[in-house]
Amino acid sequence: MNANKTVTATEGRDLLLTRIIEAPRERVFRAWTEPDLLKQWFAPPPFTTSQVETDLRPGGSSLIVMRSPDGNEFPNRGVYLDVVANERLVLTDAFVKAWEPSEKPFMTIELTFADIDGKTKYTARIHHWTTADREQHEKMGFHQGWPICTEQLATLVEQR
Repeated sequence: MNANKTVTATEGRDLLLTRIIEAPRERVFRAWTEPDLLKQWFAPPPFTTSQVETDLRPGGSSLIVMRSPDGNEFPNRGVYLDVVANERLVLTDAFVKAWEPSEKPFMTIELTFADIDGKTKYTARIHHWTTADREQHEKMGFHQGWPICTEQLATLVEQR
């Protein structure tokens, strides 16, 4: 993998994104877990992130609301399954809060932050419940949108 190049792939029901970010993994992890930082990079323009709530512990709730240019909001609710500071985050939309099942689970996001000589190998593996869910995520723009957001993430943490 080339440094500073975001790579996406499809593997069965999973979508995969990898990138070397020129910042310590602590910064990358913080950008995923601190609401004020997450708001700065999470949505691809012209969308914005209007609200973020994190309860960073296994079983804790997550809420990220994206806002379209015309003001429509898209809440993304989930629950953290695993939290290992500066190494790993796993969250799912199978639950909306405190183990309350969602109406339609779509994905589980597994993020890893590996140290490579003070840089971070950032990996996002998105597990989908079905192949149709994965295909829907691709049609929603995964291969275009997630790299844009990852570039915004890298820009934020590399300048701090």
